[in-house]
Amino acid sequence: MTSPREELLPSTRRALLHRVATAQAEGRAPSLVASVLRDGELVWTEGRTCVEGHAPDENVQYRIGSITKTFTAVLVMRLRDEGVLDLSDPLEKHLPGTAAGDVTLAELLAHTAGLAAETPGEWWERTPASQRPEIGDVLGEQPFKHATGRRFHYSNPGYTLLGSLVEALRGDSWEAVLRREILEPLGLDRTSAQPQAPHAGGWAVHPWADVMMPEPAEDLGLMAPAGQLWSTTADLARFGAFLLEGDDRVLSADSVREMRAPASPAQAGDWNVTYGLGVQLIRGDGGTLVGHGGSLPGFMAGLWASEEDGLVAVTLTNCTSGPAVTALAFDLLKIVAEAEPRIPEAWRPLPELDKALLELAGPWYWGTSAFVLRPRAAGAVELSPLSGGGRGSRFRPNGDGSWTGLDGYFAGEVLRAVRRPDGAVSHLDLGSFFFTREPYDAAAPVPGGVDPEGWRGLSL
Repeated sequence: MTSPREELLPSTRRALLHRVATAQAEGRAPSLVASVLRDGELVWTEGRTCVEGHAPDENVQYRIGSITKTFTAVLVMRLRDEGVLDLSDPLEKHLPGTAAGDVTLAELLAHTAGLAAETPGEWWERTPASQRPEIGDVLGEQPFKHATGRRFHYSNPGYTLLGSLVEALRGDSWEAVLRREILEPLGLDRTSAQPQAPHAGGWAVHPWADVMMPEPAEDLGLMAPAGQLWSTTADLARFGAFLLEGDDRVLSADSVREMRAPASPAQAGDWNVTYGLGVQLIRGDGGTLVGHGGSLPGFMAGLWASEEDGLVAVTLTNCTSGPAVTALAFDLLKIVAEAEPRIPEAWRPLPELDKALLELAGPWYWGTSAFVLRPRAAGAVELSPLSGGGRGSRFRPNGDGSWTGLDGYFAGEVLRAVRRPDGAVSHLDLGSFFFTREPYDAAAPVPGGVDPEGWRGLSL
């Protein structure tokens, strides 16, 4: 059995190689490279190519398309965390004069603003940015396709607006802010707005014949925050680890967790696919995968991570269509997770625990439903059903003897321990729900009261 930091087993590496080689061959890709990161360490990379002796490695750049949007979303979240803006702010408050000023920043991040998917005019990914010199050229005369806030509708122009917002508030170019605030702190030295050697060239492969032609590589101009970046599997794997764990130099763990929470409605008939704040979310048998796909003429990319397994998979290829890079990334994650399940950390006791908190530990009852409260590190607590599914949440301490819910049904709700005059705990008060030490405890102020005759059997 391997430890989490050891290399992958030979059988696992063989299975990964077979999957990547099959994807490149059957997808007829000029080249394809993939990497897997486990618990923060890059543990596997494989490249395949039609050029003899020239397989790409984890340091070769490919264009990553819409994965760029996740970087832009991180820049917006940084502004929020600094107090410069609120996600509920209308765009007009910080970037006046657009035709989309009433939409909120959260709606732009989650693609629920109702904006068009693409720009007006010719296909923006294959035409010069000079055709769209102003935001008005990106939005056009009729920028909205749906009512704001009602549904998910992917919008490239929406992320142009977010990039312009970053530039307006930082007083610098999107590219310069990106490098200063994300790329340099995270050590993503091979991620850039323009290609840096060694890098792959983009190709179109004929759908019915084994021939190909080069694709143009346009600079996207104002659309850059939606899809400009070039990167490598090594850099994107590290960025994927950041999306799981955060990094206080860039964005806290709580803020990246907020990005990973669903922020838009799922599409009818596809309830397992939704969108957070700049990241895509897909629910599968093994848990939720977070990441993003990307494409531009000549390139396709996938970055996907599993928090449950501590795994990140990155897949990059240099053709306009062919290999299903997202499905490939999913399979790489599955191969490693099933062949080498994550080894849990050794149990350790808490470094310290307030005795008043220990007094609250154990079973509580909401009516007749059994719950358990467990103290966690740093004064946090978790309240969850004793068995089965149901309403449960983690809570952070507020410093005044109360806690605020972080997730689940009670996210944002305040939990308080109510004490009797003698100091003993009477009950827990959580969003108008009273949790008592006994089911319908007659000694506690149960809403609606408790039958004075108490519990009884049924005489036949």
